[in-house]
Amino acid sequence: MQITVLAGGVGGAKFLRGVRAACPGDEVTAIVNTGDDVTLHGLRITPDLDSVMYTLADANDLERGWGRAGESWRIQDELKAYGAEPSWFNLGDLDIATHLVRTRMLDAGYPLSDVVAALCTRWHTGIRLLPMTDERCETHVIVDLDGGRRAIHFQEWWVKHRAGLPAHGFVQIGLDDARPAPGVLEAIATADAVLIAPSNPVVSIGTVLGVPGIREAIAATPGRVVGVSPIIDGAPVRGMADVCLPAIGVEVSAEGVGRHYGARADGGGLLDTWLIHKSDTADVPGVDVRAVPLLMTDDEASAAMVREALR
Repeated sequence: MQITVLAGGVGGAKFLRGVRAACPGDEVTAIVNTGDDVTLHGLRITPDLDSVMYTLADANDLERGWGRAGESWRIQDELKAYGAEPSWFNLGDLDIATHLVRTRMLDAGYPLSDVVAALCTRWHTGIRLLPMTDERCETHVIVDLDGGRRAIHFQEWWVKHRAGLPAHGFVQIGLDDARPAPGVLEAIATADAVLIAPSNPVVSIGTVLGVPGIREAIAATPGRVVGVSPIIDGAPVRGMADVCLPAIGVEVSAEGVGRHYGARADGGGLLDTWLIHKSDTADVPGVDVRAVPLLMTDDEASAAMVREALR
């Protein structure tokens, strides 16, 4: 089988481990959000791609949920001693090595998709990782700050303010002019199944779908499109989707997100099947809704969920 997955960061990474475990021998491609990307201290940082890469390589920090295992922070401590801003975004010493290699390759003219492929040759991820686009796209959040309404980078909102500033909307700079990275449209068109991971529907999956051509490719793929709800019992299992969804007028529920994605049968949506947690209910017109266990407590639980999606 050929399986293509749309994914964000930590939740998407755990889901992809389940896909890999459930589908040995199958060809799996992950199309990963790059709207969270940012340049700090002169380094180009791709948080979602790195989370997926480290997690698939068993190199991620399980306690923090992000970054490298066995990390140290001497460079970050020195930056803070110099008063170098921003001080709210922590870069570990091992992680900085990855950012240095990426930034050097990008500065030399390599597209991001080539950089990701080069990095993955070290980590042996077992899944082909593709950025959604090679173009620079960055998500900004419209908030009330310093006495007025302004847009700040998603990372400042997410990390510095911990999404505590109410979001009035999201703007993806550069997204309208972006093109899918090489291999993205082909991976969707030739897939036996397209899986939408339980990642943030607004700033992860929503950003991927905003790249011109990707939504249309999913609508046209001959494979079945199966989405997995990121909302269980009215709350996200991880992350802050509950503060993102209201900003775009979507109810924080499995049904709300399912209706937001919509039915492919209607000609304007994405889904053939929508998986919700066994304790939830959802009515999504035109979509086959199935209730199954969705908690990704370990790789086997994630793999069982993937097997349900493929079945």
